[in-house]
Amino acid sequence: MTATNPSALTTLGVTPFCFHSDQPLFRVNSGVSLPEALHHVSNLLHVAELLAEDAAMARDTDRYAWASHYLQEMSKAVIDDVVKVLEAPRSAE
Repeated sequence: MTATNPSALTTLGVTPFCFHSDQPLFRVNSGVSLPEALHHVSNLLHVAELLAEDAAMARDTDRYAWASHYLQEMSKAVIDDVVKVLEAPRSAE
């Protein structure tokens, strides 16, 4: 089996996030290259970290905590979708 070029792999678009009444409001889009998806999730996590730090340091910043929470939820969905691609069995080339 030949190793697959990671940049040729794309997201599956099967991972939902932001549930309301047991229904997902959003889903990761399919067809995004894995390097691009990981670059984007890195940016999401960086901003989530900054917001969480602000929320921890100042009073009355619960809006920062919620924004951080939703960014982390989006990030987890993207990472979970990428992991599903990387763990999927591949046919021999």
